[in-house]
Amino acid sequence: MTQTSESVTWLTQAAYDQLKAELDYLSGPARTEIATKIAAAREEGDLRENGGYHAAKEEQGKQELRVRQLTQLLENAKVGTAPASDGEVAPGTVVTIAFDGDEDDTMSFLLASREYASADFETYSPQSPLGTGVMGKKIGEDAEYELPNGKKATVKILDVKPFTG
Repeated sequence: MTQTSESVTWLTQAAYDQLKAELDYLSGPARTEIATKIAAAREEGDLRENGGYHAAKEEQGKQELRVRQLTQLLENAKVGTAPASDGEVAPGTVVTIAFDGDEDDTMSFLLASREYASADFETYSPQSPLGTGVMGKKIGEDAEYELPNGKKATVKILDVKPFTG
C-alpha cells in the first residue's frame, strides 16, 4: 500500500477487500447492534445516571468515526499491485534495518499507513521520520532520520521485500 501527497491511497486488492468488508460490517450489522444496545439502555430509565446508555453512545460515536474514516479512505483509494521486489524501499514493503552500523541490532517493519497495519510487523508511516528517511533507499545504503529529541540517527538498509499480507 502506498500513500501519495495527493491524498490518493494505493491499496492492493487484498487490502481494499479487507477494508471494504470492515466498512460493510460497521455500517450494517454493527450499526444495528449498537442501536439495539442504545434502545435497551433507554428503557432502563433516567438517562443522566445510566452508565450503559452513555457507554453505548460513546461506542456508537467511535464506530461512526471509523465508518467516516473508511469511507473517505476507500473513496480516495486506487487499487494496484504490490510493490516490485527490486530492493528499493517503498510503501508496502517490509524493511529490515541495522541501527548505527551495528548489524546485530536489527529491526524489521512494514512501511504503510496504519489502516494496513500488520500483527506480524510494527508499522511505520511513510510520512514518519523513519519512513521519510528510508524511502527510496536500496539494500546496503545508509539512511538518516531525525529522532524526537532532535538528534540524527543513521540506519543501514539490510533487506527490502514486498509485504504479502
